[in-house]
Amino acid sequence: MLGIAVGLASMSAVSALGLAGVLLAIPGLLILIKSLGSIYLVWLVWLLARSGAPGSKGSVGKPITVLGGVLMLYYNPKGWAMTAGAAASFAALMEDPVQLAALLGATFGVAAVASLSLWCLAGQTLARVLRDEWQWRTLNLVLAVLLMASIVLMWL
Repeated sequence: MLGIAVGLASMSAVSALGLAGVLLAIPGLLILIKSLGSIYLVWLVWLLARSGAPGSKGSVGKPITVLGGVLMLYYNPKGWAMTAGAAASFAALMEDPVQLAALLGATFGVAAVASLSLWCLAGQTLARVLRDEWQWRTLNLVLAVLLMASIVLMWL
């Protein structure tokens, strides 16, 4: 969990450092980045809406190390789409990319720890409560709808 939080914080800072400067120079690029990120997230909505219970399509793996968590984020296109989208969305609010990087890095790091802790607790609870495939499919469909709503909010 710590590796994922550190990876997300550093990824958002890197995205902000690089993207903020580019987006200030080429403002039309913001729409392209948000569009590509939205398309990718819609694809994830589709996958989530069609999925069932955890582990139903394979075996459960062993936990990853802190370094493994950091590296997992760096080769995860969803993480890049999210952090690039955040950097693109907030680049116009700050003239200094370093300030944006520090703000987004800290925000994503703290939010990741809180969010991952809640998701772990919720996952443990749901694993005890949800027993049937239809229950998992319903939950996944609700989560897919919420993810789709977050895509809409990104454009407001």
